[in-house]
Amino acid sequence: MSVVALVALALVLSGPVPRLMARRVRFRRSPRAALVVWQAVSGGAVLAALAAAALVPVQQRAAWLVLPALMLGGLVLGRLLLCCHRVGTRLRAARRTHRELVDVLAVAAPDTLRVIAHPTPTAYCLPGLRRRLVLSQGLLDALPRDQLTAVVTHERTHLRARHDLVLEFFTVLHHAGPSWWRCPAAMAEVRLLVEVLADQAAVRAVGATPTARALVALAHSHAPDAALAAGGSTARARLELLSQAAQARPVLTGSMYLFAAVVLATPPALFVAGIPG
Repeated sequence: MSVVALVALALVLSGPVPRLMARRVRFRRSPRAALVVWQAVSGGAVLAALAAAALVPVQQRAAWLVLPALMLGGLVLGRLLLCCHRVGTRLRAARRTHRELVDVLAVAAPDTLRVIAHPTPTAYCLPGLRRRLVLSQGLLDALPRDQLTAVVTHERTHLRARHDLVLEFFTVLHHAGPSWWRCPAAMAEVRLLVEVLADQAAVRAVGATPTARALVALAHSHAPDAALAAGGSTARARLELLSQAAQARPVLTGSMYLFAAVVLATPPALFVAGIPG
């Protein structure tokens, strides 16, 4: 029964649960806990699938099942590693190309800051070992100091917290599954949560009003696909969160962390329970 339970768990955690979570908008009020839950659900699905493949020959005590089970587990793991390589290679190549372009066209400023001569207010960062924070001259001309501080704080939070690695993790898992099983809404929600985390850092630095006004100024800005930007398509939802000015209840946040711990602990527990005594 443990094998069946593990397979069912893997299917539920990779399909219905992400689709349900993507509709729970109040989780956005506690983005850090929400991201932990998303990571736990994604990791739990992988652990359950691998544990089911490993448990089949052990539980059935059949030598002829060893090779098929190992092949199935190897297929899952190999697919993950292949997607990890492809996604990582693509993102790093895109960032390297754009960073080289920015270094040629932009005006160098202290630290990692670069200013491009463009009239449209734009701000984004290119993470990595040779990271860059890119602002447009139009942004510098349009925003007062407090709003500009909000934008810079937002982007530096992405770089410092390595939000790019969080997004890369979910991108790998998103593309590892079959296309008909993927949940684009889940991927979009994770991207939004990362931006909300950076917004919260900006609010702590200058307050909610300057941060909201900066988001409005950047709402129609564009950035490279491999970059993390303060504006863009998530700006409207983030503005709604800022206008609500509501904090998540401790009970809800604690419940989310507890749920994440249970999800991660369940596959190993089922695996151990399924080993014949």
